[in-house]
Amino acid sequence: MADPQTLNTYVTEVLETAAQWRAAGRRVAIATVVDTWGSSPRPVGSQLLVDEQGAFLGSVSGGCIEGAVISEALEVIASGSPRLLDFGVSNELAWEVGLSCGGKVTVYVEALEP
Repeated sequence: MADPQTLNTYVTEVLETAAQWRAAGRRVAIATVVDTWGSSPRPVGSQLLVDEQGAFLGSVSGGCIEGAVISEALEVIASGSPRLLDFGVSNELAWEVGLSCGGKVTVYVEALEP
């Protein structure tokens, strides 16, 4: 998913689904990769959509930190307060969730309001 056209198509799909989920009355949060350093599985702009039941679409890491990001997204939905999450090899949580690629990923998670 490195080329810009593929990323744009992917982001469009996530945002269209977010609009559909919101229109259906589902509470949702969106996680967006806002910074990377070194080796990272997904580029800046990659997104993960999460609803209040834990259903999700998209990816911010190719699977290695998705579980942790989904958990944080559920807390953001409940609280309404956005979060900035950092994962990297020096971060104990990163090893715990499987981000051992040698890079760093920063993810911004926010609730989408009607």
